[in-house]
Amino acid sequence: MKHLSPHLRNPLVLIVGLGVLILLLGLLVIPHAAATRFDRSSETATSTLDTLFNKEPEKPVFDNAAYDAKMLSMANYASTTSTTTERIWPVKAAYPKEGALLPFNRIIAYYGNFYSTKMGVLGEYPEAQMLQMLASEQKKWETADPKTPTVPAINYIAITAQELPGKEGKYILRMPDTEIDKAVELAKKIDGIVILDIQIGFSTLEHELPMLEKYLAMPNVHLGLDPEFHMIGEDPPGHVIGSFDARDINYAAEYMAELVRKHNLPPKVLIVHRFTQRMVTNYQNITPLPEVQVVMDMDGWGPPLKKINTYKAFVAPEPVQFTGFKIFYKNDLKPPSERLLTPGDLLKLTPQPMFIQYQ
Repeated sequence: MKHLSPHLRNPLVLIVGLGVLILLLGLLVIPHAAATRFDRSSETATSTLDTLFNKEPEKPVFDNAAYDAKMLSMANYASTTSTTTERIWPVKAAYPKEGALLPFNRIIAYYGNFYSTKMGVLGEYPEAQMLQMLASEQKKWETADPKTPTVPAINYIAITAQELPGKEGKYILRMPDTEIDKAVELAKKIDGIVILDIQIGFSTLEHELPMLEKYLAMPNVHLGLDPEFHMIGEDPPGHVIGSFDARDINYAAEYMAELVRKHNLPPKVLIVHRFTQRMVTNYQNITPLPEVQVVMDMDGWGPPLKKINTYKAFVAPEPVQFTGFKIFYKNDLKPPSERLLTPGDLLKLTPQPMFIQYQ
């Protein structure tokens, strides 16, 4: 024993040393044992790892109760005095998919065409001034209705009706992609959405919508239909007021719904303009879908009382899902009108419009 190190002569030190050795051997064995277990039960191991690392996050659940409460508030019966009027709002329709804009937001849209200074504010004012005006209108609405955030929209006329037949005999002019791209980029600058309005003359939705599909498949691009310029007789656009039937509107809604399903998009908004009875036929057959929210927009111009009466005559009594209201900066001030309708005026309506368009 005289040749042993003095440290090994101490029994306590020897025991500790042996313990350390065993621990080291254990560390070498454990990974091998674990690998063996994973080899022998690879399915279980893979399942465990998938659960820990590859599990899809739970999809948010749409709040039906909050939706119902907001829709009831939008119906606005608390501000009416009549108790004999039939309460047809809110409309019972399919609950939307998660991510729906309405009714939790109000869309404030600026309308027009970049080629024209007479078709609306988009082409009438320089970009910076126009965007400042839009932001100002948003602020007015959020001040008047603090519980409802606003979403800005670039409402671009992607197909314009024409008085001449053109090469196809359809009496329309389609905007080039460069102009639609401009609308998309403009909306990005303000964290807004795009609404592509179409005036299809003697064409059909079946023919026109596929040509816009690459835009309608974008998550922030929506659709507007203008029945005034869908001609069903022989007169060209501008001579008589056109019309869309419920089957046309349902076709457009289903077309967009399929894009929502295919590309896993948030719900789309479908705007239908209206200021006469005949512009929309068989309204009761229009079917809102979980993927598409339908807005019937009062599109007429004139003094405040005339516009409100038009809303009460042709939009409010024929409920679909949501309503909208259009303000013409110039035409609404033609004599005898002396002022534009304000957010405060429109918030008194039943139902309150959730889409406001400025031209």
